[in-house]
Amino acid sequence: MKKSIILLLIILLSSHYIFSQKTVSGTVTTYHDGNGLPGAIIKVKEYPNIATVSDFDGSYTLANIPDSATILIFSFIGLETEEVNISGEEINISLKPSEAELEEVVVTALGIRKDEKKLSYAVSTINNNYDEPNDNNTEEYNIIKDNEFQDVMQNPLSTFSIDVDNASYSNVRRFINQNQKPLPDAVRTEEMINYFSYDYDEPKGNHPFSIYTEISDAPWNPNNKLLHIGIQGKKLDYKNLQPCNFVLLLDVSGSMGSPNKLPLMITALKLLLNELGEKDRIAIVVYAGAAGLVLPSTPASEKEKIIEALDKLSAGGSTAGGEGIKLAYKIAQKNLIPDGNNRIILATDGDFNVGTSSTSELIRMVVDYRTEHDIYLTICGFGMGNYKDGRMEEISNAGNGNYFYIDNEKEAEKVFVTDMRANMFTVAKDVKIQIEFNPAKIKGYRLIGYENRLLANEDFKDDKKDAGELGPGHTVTALYELILVDSKSETEIREHNDLKYQEHKLTKEAEKSGELMNIKFRYKPPKSDKSILIEKPIKEDYVKFNKTSNNFRFSAAVAGFGMLLRDSKFKGDLTFDKIIELAKKSKGDEENGYRKEFIELVEKTKQIYKE
Repeated sequence: MKKSIILLLIILLSSHYIFSQKTVSGTVTTYHDGNGLPGAIIKVKEYPNIATVSDFDGSYTLANIPDSATILIFSFIGLETEEVNISGEEINISLKPSEAELEEVVVTALGIRKDEKKLSYAVSTINNNYDEPNDNNTEEYNIIKDNEFQDVMQNPLSTFSIDVDNASYSNVRRFINQNQKPLPDAVRTEEMINYFSYDYDEPKGNHPFSIYTEISDAPWNPNNKLLHIGIQGKKLDYKNLQPCNFVLLLDVSGSMGSPNKLPLMITALKLLLNELGEKDRIAIVVYAGAAGLVLPSTPASEKEKIIEALDKLSAGGSTAGGEGIKLAYKIAQKNLIPDGNNRIILATDGDFNVGTSSTSELIRMVVDYRTEHDIYLTICGFGMGNYKDGRMEEISNAGNGNYFYIDNEKEAEKVFVTDMRANMFTVAKDVKIQIEFNPAKIKGYRLIGYENRLLANEDFKDDKKDAGELGPGHTVTALYELILVDSKSETEIREHNDLKYQEHKLTKEAEKSGELMNIKFRYKPPKSDKSILIEKPIKEDYVKFNKTSNNFRFSAAVAGFGMLLRDSKFKGDLTFDKIIELAKKSKGDEENGYRKEFIELVEKTKQIYKE
C-alpha cells in the first residue's frame, strides 16, 4: 500500500514538472522615444515555435511557456535583438537601433540610418517613393483609381455591391505602426469606413436589415453635400444558431515561418475554437508543397484534439494553394450540413506558387463550389513582405465570404471573438444597392470608395450576378459626395459628348417632387436564389453639420483619412489635424476602444508625414 502511495506521488510530481507552464507579459518599446513598438517578435529560445507579436501599444502576452524555458528573444527588423532571462511574470524591454547602416528599407521593416553621427529613425518605402522597384519586397496590391464625379443627366444610376471586408484598415495600421507611409493602393476607403460599427436602428420588419440615411455638408468641401447610407443587419438568436461545418485551410509553406504568420494564425484559430458549440464541427486541411488532411471533421467540443493538431503545425516547402482549396471544398462538401453554416476559413499570406496558382483559375474554382454547394469562403491574411492583398480580396469576393488582415492578437480577437457571429454567419447574401439621382436637384455625384465593387446598372436585376454578404449585427456604410444643381462648387464633373440620336429631358415628376434620389436594395435570403427588392426615396432633408450624428461625422473622418493616405485629388482642404478634431468630437461612448485607436493612429500618421 505504501509503495503504491509513493509511486502515485512520484507520478503526480513528475507530471507537474513535465506539464507545469508559465505566462509572461509586458511591453516592448523603442529606445529613442519610449513609445510602444507594435509588431515586435517575442519567442522562447528553447522552444522557437512558442512565439507571439506585440500589439498596437507594444504590449504582449506569451502563454504556455514550459517551466524548463529560461530565455525570451525580442526582435524587430532594424533593431538589435535582445535575449532576456525569464525571471518573473512581467518583462518590459526597450529595443535599441542596430549599428548596421541601412540606406533604405522595404515595406516590411523599420529602417535605421546614421545621420550626423547620431542614430535616427529613417522611415521609408523605398525612401517614400512608390515608383521604384525593390527586389526584396513582393507585396502585391491591385491598382485603385478613385471614382470620379458623374454627371446626373448623363449617368443618373449608380450601382454597387456592399462590402463588409475590413482587411485594408488593419493592413494600413500595420504600415503606420512600422512608421511607414501606406502604399496608396493598399488603402480601400470603404474597408476603412466599415472596420467600425455604427449605431443604426435595429430592423423591425420582415427584411433582415434596416436602412439609415443622413445628408449634410461635406467637411472637406462645404460647397458639396455628403450622403451617408447605413445598413444594420438583424441580430440572430445566438441560442439557436445554425450548426457550423468549418474547414480550416491553413498555409504552412515556408513563407509562413515568421512568428507574425503561422504562430499568430494558430493563436487566432484557438480563439475561434472557444466560441464554437457542441453542434459545430472543424476539419483542418494544410498545404505547402502538397495539400493534406491533418484533422478529419471533428466536433468542436473535442478541443484538446483540435488544439493538438494545431500545435503540431510547422512551416516549410512551397505553396500549393490551388490544391489546398480543392481539398478543402471536397472535405466541406463531404461533411455538408443541410441548412447549416458551411464555410472554409483560409489563412495565408496569399503567396500561391505551385499548381493552380493564377488568380483567374482560383476564382473559377471558388465560384463553381459556391454556386453548386453554397459553401462560403472567409480569408484571413497574415504577415508582410510577400503579402498578396489583391489576390486574396478577389478570391474572397468570389467565394460569398469576407476578408480580414490579422496583424496582432488584438485583431485576432476582434475577428474571431468580438465580431465572430457577424463574420462567420450570413443573414442576407448578394446585397446590391442602386441609386437613381434626381437631375432636377443633383448635378453630380461621386461614390467614395467601393471602386472594385462597382456593378453595371443591368447587374442590379440580374440574380445570377454575385454581390456582398451581410452578417448578423453587421453594419455597412457607404458615402456619396454630391453637387447640388444650385451649388457654387467648382468641382469638375465628367461628361461625355452630346448624343446625335437621343436627348436627356427632365420629367414633370422630377421637377415637382421633393425627392433627391431613389435608393433601391436587392438581397437574397441565405438559402434562396431569388432576390427581394426594397425601395427608399430620399427627400430634401439636410442637416446642419454640427447637428449631424456621430455616425455621420465619424464615418466622414475615416473617409477623409483614406483620401489623405491616397493623396486623392478630391481631399479638398483636409488635414490630419482636421480629421483628428472631427473624430474626437464624434467618437461617442465605446467599449472596445477601436475609435480611440483610430485617433491615435491618425496622430501617429501626422508625425510620419511630417518627417
